[in-house]
Amino acid sequence: MPNLVWLLECARTIAIRASIASKFRSAGRSAEMTGPPASPWWEPHVHADRRSFLVARGRINTALRQYFLEEGFVEIESAILQVSPGNEAHLHAFATELIAPDGRRAPLYLHTSPEFACKKLMAAGERRIFDFARVFRNRERGALHHPEFTLLEWYRAEDPYEAVMADCARLLAIAADAVEARALSFRGRSMDPFAAPERLTVAAAFDRFAGIDLLATIDGEVLNRECLGAAAQRAGIRIAHDDSWSDIFSRVMVERVEPHLGCGRATLLCEYPAAEAALARAKPGDSRVAERFELYACGVELANGFGELTDAGEQRRRLEREMAEKQRVHGERYPIDEDFLAALARMPPASGVALGFDRLVMLATGAPRIDLVQWTPVDSGEET
Repeated sequence: MPNLVWLLECARTIAIRASIASKFRSAGRSAEMTGPPASPWWEPHVHADRRSFLVARGRINTALRQYFLEEGFVEIESAILQVSPGNEAHLHAFATELIAPDGRRAPLYLHTSPEFACKKLMAAGERRIFDFARVFRNRERGALHHPEFTLLEWYRAEDPYEAVMADCARLLAIAADAVEARALSFRGRSMDPFAAPERLTVAAAFDRFAGIDLLATIDGEVLNRECLGAAAQRAGIRIAHDDSWSDIFSRVMVERVEPHLGCGRATLLCEYPAAEAALARAKPGDSRVAERFELYACGVELANGFGELTDAGEQRRRLEREMAEKQRVHGERYPIDEDFLAALARMPPASGVALGFDRLVMLATGAPRIDLVQWTPVDSGEET
């Protein structure tokens, strides 16, 4: 006969899990109906509404850490202050200044990703690393965006990028298990986190959802803006006369492709055009596309991964091109980290991925906004 104490403990555990699940649902409904709270997050009644999401965050964090440790990864902590915050054309950083004891000054930035630091560690000899990194991006705020958030970033030396795709699929199931969720959900869309993800190329997605032959607009490194623009217009997508090929590509992605991804099961969207993958190596046999993928769940981008580019000369050329585009569109550019390029020449072949941890927690708990799953969200600076 089972031990009575054991039976009582089982009953207590079941009751606690049911209570937590109920809190997730009620907190999600309350937040969805009322929108951002009129009171600050530290007011006791506001915190009480958010607390179930935050406790769940900790449980998911612990479960994912355990996965990486069992897989032989080492957890690292990358420095937030960097010479360059990253060199993607449309990411905006927070700038600051280092003042030396003798008064000399040098510009520094809060990193937008730990990528450069992680790759330096790979060059130093690390083989498998992961980082729950606090990162910062300016000009970003909304249901899925916050100026400070957590990226879970990891790298595998000598492994193909299919290996980190497989990691992504496992993490979805682990996160759901950690909070007893049978589905991930966001704004009326849901998916089974335990189902095998669909693997879909970007070209196939453009054809399926927009009727556009994407690769016909790419000839080596030449991007045919007119061809893509005409195809987008035939698909009913409005474009501006000064939109570049990349601008049009992004419009099609946002308007026609992304809403269909990760519904029912996760989507691994892979083989991005090389022009949209500045840090990824080219696909063997087809230089028009690169070993870049994104993980989607419920129409939400969760992760961005690469078969890593380790050619320092090619990487410099791509970063300079990104910064030229940033200058054209936004009127500014960030420095290139020369140390990063020097380290890249010594980095082993590797694959890596960055996953939006806050977004994963959102989907696993049903939270409608990213600030609900952050313990101390950034003050918006606006009166409420």
